[in-house]
Amino acid sequence: MAYHDTQVTHRQVGAVSANKVLRNTYALLAMTLLFSAVTAGAAMAMGIERMNILVFFIGAYGLMFLVHKTANSAAGLLATFAFTGFMGFTLGPILNAYLALPSGPTLIMNALAMTGATFIGLSAVALVTKKDFSFLGNFLLAGAIVLVLAMVAALVFNIPTLSLAVSAGFVLFSSAAILYQTSEIVHRAGETNYILATITLYVSIYNLFISLLSLLGIMSSD
Repeated sequence: MAYHDTQVTHRQVGAVSANKVLRNTYALLAMTLLFSAVTAGAAMAMGIERMNILVFFIGAYGLMFLVHKTANSAAGLLATFAFTGFMGFTLGPILNAYLALPSGPTLIMNALAMTGATFIGLSAVALVTKKDFSFLGNFLLAGAIVLVLAMVAALVFNIPTLSLAVSAGFVLFSSAAILYQTSEIVHRAGETNYILATITLYVSIYNLFISLLSLLGIMSSD
């Protein structure tokens, strides 16, 4: 009887802890997305040109490394906003390029709506069903390697069909990452740090939006 009571107590404590991580993650995610929108707007207003791909990778992965190194301290919050602010700033030139198209504003709004609906829907699936999506971990690892190699090949050889496949692949990859990360928080199987959870979800949303915008742009008559 005492053993059973201890098990119940442990489950209750785990559920409370998971809910706390989830609340903190969504609160920080909302703030970082808002901050990214501000930095993207600033880049658009200043007419910043699209960043060199090498500079982008150095900045993005350098700041992401900083987030992981400081995630267990107060400095992790500053690193998180530095990373998401940088990502938003690099998004500004891309949005300006789409706004130059006749149907650009519509493409952007559609991509935003689809991104939001996808995130909410997938999060609801993980939260409501309580299903453990940890099995997606191996798929995400293999998918990341394949997508990075395909993206490099598309940039080097300038193959339009490969670029289309990469965008579609990132949509699937980002969707799987949202399911996986939310499941990790709910089941506390691997993620108890809300800063790292926020970064994972933020990158998934960012990639999802960029990929959907690219797909909509390719299918547009413009």
